[in-house]
Amino acid sequence: MKTVHLVLAAAVAMACAASAHADVKVGVVLSQTGPAASLGIPEQKTVELFPKQIDGQKIVYIFKDDASDPTTAVKATKELIDSDKVDLVIGSSITPNSMAMLDVIGAGKTPNISLAAGRPIVFPVTGNRVWAFNTPQTTGLMARAIVKNLVADKTKSVAFIGFDDAYGEDWWNNFSKDAKAAGIQVVASERFSRTATSVTGQILHILGAKPQAVLIAASGTPAALPERELKKVGYKGQIYQTHGVANPDFLRVCGADCNGTIVPVSPGVVAEQLPANSPIKASAMKFATAYEGAYGKNSLSQFSANAWDAITLLEHALPVALKQAKPEDTVAFRAALRNALEGLKDVTGADGIYSMSPTDHNGLDDRAVVLTRIENGTWKLMK
Repeated sequence: MKTVHLVLAAAVAMACAASAHADVKVGVVLSQTGPAASLGIPEQKTVELFPKQIDGQKIVYIFKDDASDPTTAVKATKELIDSDKVDLVIGSSITPNSMAMLDVIGAGKTPNISLAAGRPIVFPVTGNRVWAFNTPQTTGLMARAIVKNLVADKTKSVAFIGFDDAYGEDWWNNFSKDAKAAGIQVVASERFSRTATSVTGQILHILGAKPQAVLIAASGTPAALPERELKKVGYKGQIYQTHGVANPDFLRVCGADCNGTIVPVSPGVVAEQLPANSPIKASAMKFATAYEGAYGKNSLSQFSANAWDAITLLEHALPVALKQAKPEDTVAFRAALRNALEGLKDVTGADGIYSMSPTDHNGLDDRAVVLTRIENGTWKLMK
């Protein structure tokens, strides 16, 4: 009997020791395949550079590919929360998927750091959005930067063509409102799908409206389709793209057709070109050095910067959360981690400087935006 008691005591001690050193589990839902793969692949490469230990705490990353599909993203997120018992979910890569994931995130009371830019992912901070944060500059922030540039160039008319999903609609809502307020007339508004192979009809409608400029509100390599068609029909006005195209794959696919295009991007994409007095220069260079050191020169993208800042936020929030709860108590630890993320102030990353609050789960301001012009397959910082 004494032997049995000793064995039981040893088993309990071992279980307690294992529990005391429970890992922090991070679920990662990315669009590694499908139309948004040019976003998800650099994000995956960035996550592979993430530290395996923060503040002495072991971190385990569990990957899921959502195939650029909202339904698959929801299923993957549910598995991560319910079966894998993750403490945090990073992703998805695109706005429609991140929007679809909100219900699962809220129901599971699990903090989420989205890598998508849609403003409705985190605003307003009510209901399920209480658990959601995102790292990229929101569509609202970037739309404002484009409108400011249109005003500076004395542009009076502009056309819009965007995805026929949550990303395109979010851009339309923000851009059309800001353009109207600035006295700029939107003379055409067109949509196309992420899997479209032709936009000839939409572009002819835009050409007929004779806009001085055109904004293409799309992401990844599919965004090259309208631009190439505009050049094919001889459009000579200024073309703008969103930060959803800021990666090497887009530059490769669009080629010379994209020369002269203006794109608002993360400071991290042009880290070396930032002025020495930029408050983001040091953190942007830290990102650029690490990423290009692993994957080569000219490999930086908006999406790798977005992913980099997810771990930047976690590195600052985790030590705070660990003082309130431990990973072995999943429910309490998830809540502590959410609260810690919401309390972050003046955290500098590759995208900008984050100051979260109960009403702002993005935390970036105008310092997070730089305008670039595409020149011969490169991003050139506009002075």
